[in-house]
Amino acid sequence: MVDTRRPSRDLWERTLSQIPTTYGRLVYLSALRNSDSGRYMHHGLSMVFGEAEADQAMRSSHESVYLDWLDLDLEQQKADLSLYLAEQSTPRRTLVENWIRLTPYRNVIPASATNPERALFIGDLELLLELLRNEYGGGVADRAG
Repeated sequence: MVDTRRPSRDLWERTLSQIPTTYGRLVYLSALRNSDSGRYMHHGLSMVFGEAEADQAMRSSHESVYLDWLDLDLEQQKADLSLYLAEQSTPRRTLVENWIRLTPYRNVIPASATNPERALFIGDLELLLELLRNEYGGGVADRAG
């Protein structure tokens, strides 16, 4: 029996809906992108729908989640990012300090993003990281909210 569901829907239902944060979805989707070819790779999705359709589904999902993030106001972005950081095994204060220094958040931007979108994303992230550094610094425990 041929599965007639669209690959984007399958990706959402089986994977993306299980990731509780928008930023986490961005990280997940960007990790599926090959930095050399720009193609998205997911073995399971490719087996069911073919490589081209799977690549397109992941690409469009990445773009959609990115726009979802940009549609959040700063307060919503801060809450989402705080939740994402709280789920990581590295202490939040360490994460924030490293992100400020190494800027890994630049890697979650889809290739199709316009220059104004990139500038907005990076500007918002840099502001949020400074706010979080102030919150997590000053002797506050790493796991404290």
